[in-house]
Amino acid sequence: MFFEGKLREAVFVERPNRFVIRVRLEERETNAYLPNPGRLHELLLPGARLILEESRGDGRKHSLTAVGVYRDSHPIMLHTGKTNDVVAHLVEEGLLPGLEGWRVKRREVTVGKSRFDLLIERTGEEMLLEVKSCTLFGGDVAMFPDAVTERGRRHLEELGAIAGETRVGVVFLIQWPFARHFLPDVHTDLLFSQTFFRLREKIDYFPVRVSWDGEMNLQGKPEPVSIPWEALEKHLEDRGAYLLVISLDEEKSITVGSLGTVRFPPGFYVYVGSAKKNLSARLNRHKRRRKKFRWHADYLLREGTIVGALPVRSPRDLECRIAADVRRISEGEIPNFGSSDCSCPSHLFSFPENPLHQRAFHEVLEKYRMGEMVKNAGG
Repeated sequence: MFFEGKLREAVFVERPNRFVIRVRLEERETNAYLPNPGRLHELLLPGARLILEESRGDGRKHSLTAVGVYRDSHPIMLHTGKTNDVVAHLVEEGLLPGLEGWRVKRREVTVGKSRFDLLIERTGEEMLLEVKSCTLFGGDVAMFPDAVTERGRRHLEELGAIAGETRVGVVFLIQWPFARHFLPDVHTDLLFSQTFFRLREKIDYFPVRVSWDGEMNLQGKPEPVSIPWEALEKHLEDRGAYLLVISLDEEKSITVGSLGTVRFPPGFYVYVGSAKKNLSARLNRHKRRRKKFRWHADYLLREGTIVGALPVRSPRDLECRIAADVRRISEGEIPNFGSSDCSCPSHLFSFPENPLHQRAFHEVLEKYRMGEMVKNAGG
């Protein structure tokens, strides 16, 4: 229904840029178009099974388009350009929870200087809708966005500004059939999340989960997903733990404060730290080359490169728990690094390959970014 070209399976190799991926199709490697600007680190892991659509000779630069990826044997729809089509179809068929009885009046609707995805109507009433595809999830929790989205935050502000004139809403189409909770991703985009929470009385939010089969057909009926507002409110401050993924190209002997000279083999390192306030400022400080050295990490970062800065915003003290879980999946550790104020053996752990490309590392992130947030939530 939504994908008319021939579908083929391939294996993900790498992502050379935002909209192109390298894939292995049968016995050869080739490029495919990726119609999704999201980060997708949790889905596009080396070796992931992809679903590609062949173009029908319409002059596109790439003859293959990535439309789906498997996560735990379940197809996930990647094509953000099709999200509006899916939601419009569900509205028309009366299948979108919370919007039964509505019909699509118009698409791509301009109001003032703003343009919205759908205008829907029912007897004597209209509603403007924005549509978002949600591909970030872990366990029974789904989140949006998976990358900072100033455009998405602006859409919320624009909807909130006209909420007194007409009903407004946002549909979050969750591409994961096991989601029970939906939250804005406070860890990735705090400003979007704060805006989402602030406008909750003006904007109707419709998080719904869908399921796809291997032929990229919708399966069953969409189901509503709850928003644990109380849990969200507790996580809207800029504080918590963080993980730095650091790349070191060659072996280095580095003098690290009171630890003395430490030998660092080449590879990747994950440093776990925390900030009781101003977490964003702490991460920005770590990224600066010129600074007064204060923490063990400063000495390593003079030689290494940050390839991932991952906040875990929380009112709880999670730093040592996260360090223990990262330690379990790592290859080794630098003794006493970053742990002078606790009883942990270390807060710096080594990996032979980029941990951002490893499922086990993302499971640790999902545990603390998602599972911890809804630990006591109902639904």
